[in-house]
Amino acid sequence: MRYRALTWDHPRGYNALAAAAGRLDARRDGLAIDWDKQPLEGFEAHPIEDLCARYDLVVMDHPHVGEAVARGCLRALEDVFPEEDIAAWGRDSIGPSLASYRFGGVHWALPLDAATQVMALRADLLDEAPPRTWQDVLDLSRRKPVVLSLAGPHACLSFLSIAAALGEPPAVADADVLISETVGLAVLAIMAELDGRMPEATRAKNPIGILEHMARHDDVALCPLVYGYVNYAAPREGQGLPITFANAPRGEAGGHPGSTLGGTGIGLSTRCEITPQLLDHLRWLLGAETQRRFIPDHDGQPSRRAAWHDAGVNARWGGFYANTAETLEAAYVRPRHDGYIAFQTDAAAMLRDALAARSSHREVLARLQDRYAESRRSGGER
Repeated sequence: MRYRALTWDHPRGYNALAAAAGRLDARRDGLAIDWDKQPLEGFEAHPIEDLCARYDLVVMDHPHVGEAVARGCLRALEDVFPEEDIAAWGRDSIGPSLASYRFGGVHWALPLDAATQVMALRADLLDEAPPRTWQDVLDLSRRKPVVLSLAGPHACLSFLSIAAALGEPPAVADADVLISETVGLAVLAIMAELDGRMPEATRAKNPIGILEHMARHDDVALCPLVYGYVNYAAPREGQGLPITFANAPRGEAGGHPGSTLGGTGIGLSTRCEITPQLLDHLRWLLGAETQRRFIPDHDGQPSRRAAWHDAGVNARWGGFYANTAETLEAAYVRPRHDGYIAFQTDAAAMLRDALAARSSHREVLARLQDRYAESRRSGGER
């Protein structure tokens, strides 16, 4: 069997998968996998239904699950793997990496890659301990250049993470209510203050762009919330200075870090012909030794908890995993209902426009809640 597969075009998303496919011998292993790649933003532009019609394996993130289920384009893991496999992945994966793909009582993707928003800083420019709370971040921004991640969907994701840090993970207590007015206004106040002092050079950059900028320029000391990319913790020669990663800010000193889960999983489309050889290869990708050695050695970011706490892995990658594991364990899982992705896109644009125009925070909050309620009308689970 020869399978067509799609992932994203960053070394973290492609190199390990391509190297794993390169180890396969069609005669010996009974399968071959051809991995195509596209920009990360392409997964927002192309509906999951379209991608699943063209590919057998699709690397995806969990907010697309509701859309995929509504369109019937993915196979549930429970239909192809035994229950004990899925239970083991749930125990062994860090944080909600597997749970985030559970929707309608079953799981829809294998947790290959774990990531969440964490703090990124240039230790040589900061010259002090990283801030622990959002008040610490605000205080630091009056002395050092601090940037928010606002481009694309990230204005919305930063909003969600700050709310989680302040003790109210959005749409959790009530799936139909995005955020209370009290917490929503506090989040907007934090974002507005940081936005008002933010260096312009990174305003339009996505997380990769922000980290690239920080590695090569000295005008940004800290980004309090940006998706972690281990590659920037120990860059190769010529790729800029190392970025130090730390846990995301908390609402208060004793609280949990507030962060919105990212990462990716491998979904099996309904066009995919399931064979024992394919399932064995996918099990191998999630196996203990692969996650601790092969994936980190090929620029990947493992999903297995043991890999995040492995001394050798952390020594190779500047302590990235150990320094941010607490944030991943506590990461907030976004709503996944059909219609959420469109809400996330619209909410991010609303927030950017409101910050630029210095709009009334109560009016912005009302518009966000109205748009979220609209997205829920096609409903389903959170």
